[in-house]
Amino acid sequence: MSSPLRYQFILDERLGIRLPVLHLEWEDYSTVERADMLLEWEEIRATIPDQIHRVEKVIIEKTKQMSEEENFVRSCELNSEIHELASVINDLNIWFRVQQDHDTKIHQ
Repeated sequence: MSSPLRYQFILDERLGIRLPVLHLEWEDYSTVERADMLLEWEEIRATIPDQIHRVEKVIIEKTKQMSEEENFVRSCELNSEIHELASVINDLNIWFRVQQDHDTKIHQ
């Protein structure tokens, strides 16, 4: 019988990356588990700049569409979509800093 998952990395569809889901407090994980989690997170974290770049390209395209759009309702829809995509970039930037902030605390 296998032990239940103590942590997972689950795809967040909105952000396009896998995010950690911890079922325990950080201190309750073994040193090996922490190292495994940090290694896996670092691999995921390394993909975040490319994901941000992909979202930025969509924003640029939608901004272009909005500037050419004559239908007010559609223009408002595009504006909302751009706003949501900007929010995704903001959240990706926050997640990108998670490990960096953790490393800074360890070295202080």
